[in-house]
Amino acid sequence: MLPPGASAPPVRTTLASGPPPVADQRLPTRRRLLVRLAATVAAVLVLVVAGASWAASRLAEREAVNDAAHTTNLLATSVVQPALRDGLLTADSAAVAAFDRVVRDRVLPAGIVRVKLWRPDGTVVYADDARLVGQRFALADDQREALSSPQTRAEVSDLERSENEFERYGGKLLEVYRPVWTPSGAELLFEVYGDYAPVQDRAFELWRGLSGVLATSLLLLVALLAPVLWRLLERLEAARAQREDLLRRAVDASDRERRRIAADLHDGPVQDLVASALAVSGAAERVRADGRPELAAPMVEAAATVRGSVASLRTLLVDLYPARLADAGLVAALTDLARPLSARGIEVAVDVDPAAVAQLAPGAQQTLHRVARECLRNVVRHASARHVTLSVALGADADGAAPTAGADSVSASATGEPGIDGTVVMRIEDDGVGFDPAAVAARQGHLGLHLVADLATELGATLQVCSAPGWGTSWLLVLPVGGRR
Repeated sequence: MLPPGASAPPVRTTLASGPPPVADQRLPTRRRLLVRLAATVAAVLVLVVAGASWAASRLAEREAVNDAAHTTNLLATSVVQPALRDGLLTADSAAVAAFDRVVRDRVLPAGIVRVKLWRPDGTVVYADDARLVGQRFALADDQREALSSPQTRAEVSDLERSENEFERYGGKLLEVYRPVWTPSGAELLFEVYGDYAPVQDRAFELWRGLSGVLATSLLLLVALLAPVLWRLLERLEAARAQREDLLRRAVDASDRERRRIAADLHDGPVQDLVASALAVSGAAERVRADGRPELAAPMVEAAATVRGSVASLRTLLVDLYPARLADAGLVAALTDLARPLSARGIEVAVDVDPAAVAQLAPGAQQTLHRVARECLRNVVRHASARHVTLSVALGADADGAAPTAGADSVSASATGEPGIDGTVVMRIEDDGVGFDPAAVAARQGHLGLHLVADLATELGATLQVCSAPGWGTSWLLVLPVGGRR
């Protein structure tokens, strides 16, 4: 149910959106640097070992395939070709037995685990495993190519093919095939399967050599870079210390200059204007006593104008150097801001967490004070509120803050406001008449809204307002912990 005279429910409007809070980036300690360096070296060593292992395996396999092709060529030309007989084509037992003896005496001892002779139609005419003899299998494309254009082909075998059912005893094999011819000129495909174990032995030797060289080079590079990194870290630490010292000096100088200007204004123009206001007021009383009221009226008006200028200058002095904030701290300064509202009959509740205030740098505290003062001034001038709450808490604790008392107040939990760890949150809520933030922000002459937005933007803070006619107003300022200055 809408409050009497209320428009549609309010929507939270962001007036200033600072960057998300970023943790203070400190340079790593020497110990942490060494730990990171060691972890990086270990990770790189793992990658080097893995890469060297893969490269050695591929290189050893390629060398083994080439060696197997070369060995098979020698066996084919010097052993197999001279031992071929045409009787193998007709399964003559004498020819088969003679060839089998040659294979077992001179071919198999050369690291060969299987020997086959194929017809071009895929029929096995000889195999050292008699179960394969006479069976017919479809030749693969590379086998047919080796027959059509005589050449030697070598590869790691695919033992999933049907003709390899008796070679599937685990692991890989090197497969080599090339054409041979019987004395009558009949073409056969000579195929051998070599043991893969030498490939693994060769890969290990290559891996040991490659990884040793790479690891040694890496460790040498680290040994050369470590002193450079150490020296660079020392210089960065010195530069950081110098920068922080310069920043402290600049802040101190700024504070001193603010105090000096505030003191000069207070002791000079402000005192002169006060004296002028008193003199003009006294002169007006004397003129009125002489019976010239028409002349006394402008003098009274002039004295009031001077007193107004004095009040404006004193407000400027507080802006330049809020003495209460500097002397008694932010909690007392915010309490002082609430007293004028209490004097006007507005019930004000101030809840400031000292632990949250302690997280803010002096510059952030001053900005929070100025935003709070401007928001409370708007309450006095425009809100016609009965109740106001002002709270400051750490971001993680600010979500659960109770909404302002009063029927027309804006509930913080209903508006989706952020509560961010690592921040300090100030919330100011009232149960006044409310306003349309978008319409007010669009007015060129309304400086209050733009002022608080600029203050928040300067500090990298987030400022949001939630209000609508008849709904009261809720301000939310989210300051990053630490802050600037």
